[in-house]
Amino acid sequence: MRVFRIILSILLLGTSVRASAADDTITSGDIQNYIGYGAFVTVLIVILLAMLMLLRTFTVLTKIALKAQGYTNEQIKAEMHPAKKEKKPKGEAWNKLLSLRPMAEEKDLLIAHDYDGIQELDNPIPGWFMYLFYASIIFAGGYLLTYHVFHFGQLQYEEYNTEMAQAAVAKKLYLSKAANQVDENTVKLERDPEMLKAGQVIFIQNCKPCHGEHAEGSVGPNLTDDYWLHGGKISDLFKTIKYGVLAKGMPTWEKQLSPKQIADVANYVKSLQGTKPAGAKEAQGTKDEASEKLAANK
Repeated sequence: MRVFRIILSILLLGTSVRASAADDTITSGDIQNYIGYGAFVTVLIVILLAMLMLLRTFTVLTKIALKAQGYTNEQIKAEMHPAKKEKKPKGEAWNKLLSLRPMAEEKDLLIAHDYDGIQELDNPIPGWFMYLFYASIIFAGGYLLTYHVFHFGQLQYEEYNTEMAQAAVAKKLYLSKAANQVDENTVKLERDPEMLKAGQVIFIQNCKPCHGEHAEGSVGPNLTDDYWLHGGKISDLFKTIKYGVLAKGMPTWEKQLSPKQIADVANYVKSLQGTKPAGAKEAQGTKDEASEKLAANK
């Protein structure tokens, strides 16, 4: 109780000092803070001293109680300050992990035979190695059942075929997108049968009414000779089909056909050069030397 009275007195003193300092205009705010901090630290020190005194009191009372029960001074000391446990040797944990026996038992582990004075210890196989060995057996059994018995997964050759099929689909998709990026500046003359067949289908559906079924010419000009009104190169044909020639009745196909379809039609028209279909319309335009050479090499 006396300790608590001291603490209470210090707190009241610090409070009264701060209150009086608040009314005193001469005392600055920093000095007030220092006084408050000093009072707080003093309280903490007093509390610490009180705890030490209580601890000392409990120790003395414990000794008195043990002595009253008939304990000797040595027994009381042993109870108050028990002996620390001995630390295990550092190598013991390592030996346990590797299933090794301590060096003190080396003589008991010697195998009877020796060669040229060299003897062998009969240490057991490490536990971690045996666990790993059994785990590998279980894994091998699971792998065998999964891939070779029940066929839940694909073997290497099957997985290779699957990946190649996926790559073929991805390649086809990429080429289809790349084909639609073609324009009059990048279009090339092709002789791919599938491309020409696709161009023929588009030509019959859209170009037949004006140019005839075999491009022999009707309302529009003959497309099988060497004479062209707007150029006979593959780039010229692509541009004519794409933008049209509205002044002469040739519509624009830029919105109806994709760039690839326009390229297919242009290549199909170029493949008809020199075919000389029946009822071909008379030549119109200017003779194209490049087209004549192409027809000669056909």
